[in-house]
Amino acid sequence: MKKNVWLMLMALFNVLIPQYSNAEVKLPAIVSSNMVLQRNTTIDLWGWADLNEKIVINASWLDMTLETRANDKGEWRIKVETTNSKIPQNIKIQGKTSHILLDNVLLGEVWLCSGQSNMAQSFKGYPGQPTYGATLALANSKNTNLRLFQLDRVGSNEPLKDIEKHTSWQQASPESVLNFSAVAYFFGKQLQEILDVPVGIIHASWGGSKVQAWISQDAISKYQRTNLEGVDITNNTRNIPAALFNGMINPLIPYTIKGALWYQGESDRMDPEKYKKLFPAMVKDWRSRWGIGDFPFYYVQISPYRYNDNNAFQGVDNSAFLREAQLQCLDLIPNSGIAITMDIGDEKFIHPPKKKEVADRLLFNALHQTYGFETIDSAAPIFNTQSVKDGGIVLEFRNAETGLYTYDDLEGFLIAGKNKVFYPATARIVQGKDVFVSSDEVPDPVAVRYAWKNWIVGTLYDNNLLPASSFRTDTWNEATQAGK
Repeated sequence: MKKNVWLMLMALFNVLIPQYSNAEVKLPAIVSSNMVLQRNTTIDLWGWADLNEKIVINASWLDMTLETRANDKGEWRIKVETTNSKIPQNIKIQGKTSHILLDNVLLGEVWLCSGQSNMAQSFKGYPGQPTYGATLALANSKNTNLRLFQLDRVGSNEPLKDIEKHTSWQQASPESVLNFSAVAYFFGKQLQEILDVPVGIIHASWGGSKVQAWISQDAISKYQRTNLEGVDITNNTRNIPAALFNGMINPLIPYTIKGALWYQGESDRMDPEKYKKLFPAMVKDWRSRWGIGDFPFYYVQISPYRYNDNNAFQGVDNSAFLREAQLQCLDLIPNSGIAITMDIGDEKFIHPPKKKEVADRLLFNALHQTYGFETIDSAAPIFNTQSVKDGGIVLEFRNAETGLYTYDDLEGFLIAGKNKVFYPATARIVQGKDVFVSSDEVPDPVAVRYAWKNWIVGTLYDNNLLPASSFRTDTWNEATQAGK
């Protein structure tokens, strides 16, 4: 009897811990040949092995051998110093029975790109919605110093330790670039050429996703009740709180990145005040979990688009309120920057085809704020103060040191008096740096709004052709538009 009990216990033991018995050393999907590691810093390598197994690491750019041991959960992690070397490297990782060689590894700049369908849009575009410049971009895409890593769409109830579905690191080529994010590719290609160093781009997006899906359960629980235990997330995965963080962001940590690019917001346009809380919370959450400080975070303001009603004015169905919330997030997120797209939207399609222009404006932020190119202007003009003068209102702007500009005439301005009724206004640039707004219908003006509707083409720029966001000088909860 005792012998039978002993045999049963041994069998149960073998069932419960097979993953720790004679296991090969395993690496996360993001750590592989052809990868780009962040240069000139301390990065993490990690993986899994037998309990307490010794792991020996030799990196070709280092003169020393590194050693660590797996813990009592079979997990190991070690810090590795990187250099500025531009030549391909290799990493050898050895365990009891494992001999892993990672070759063609580069040391360079690593950026994570995420969001919804406008970030996901590839050079194929969407049906009837092209990506401008796709054919020429593909023809010129071969670049051994630009590497791409693509996460497939995966949601999870629990934070995953490894990526479930992906396309591993590839050198840029017409074949690898075709289905990759156009914004992410254009950004990475130009950054690589300007800095003359290797660049790695990690792309993780899900079309139609809300910001809440990209925040960890711990962080989102501060704002709304969240419990994914036992929840079926196969339906509407992209909008379930924490589901995309669990499946597509957590498995990347702690792969060292330089910064992140974000293009999302259309799915949250009906709740701008909530977005203004959750978006900064998401950035703070990511930064806390990576543990590498307030890394650069640059994001895109949603573009003008008709949506359902272009006469929407004061309600949240006017996407100008979401654009306002995104602009205000600049002051809520340290080390951030915004790409304004008021001039490159599309009235009929929510996916504007001008993806290179978006990438350019993200790039300007990175060059100026992250890489020290002081002569590169990255900040679009932002309304600062107003003063009543000569029956109109004079608007002053920040980030307009070299002046304001319009291609033709300024359009899209509205003006109101104390009755909070806005009338179409004439506007002109005065003294090269301010805007004077007036209307015969409003002899005693108190407030101005610019481009305050779903679909409109922005007309106000700074001298470096960075467009101003839509804005309002009032904070009224109730206002109307004359004749509407």
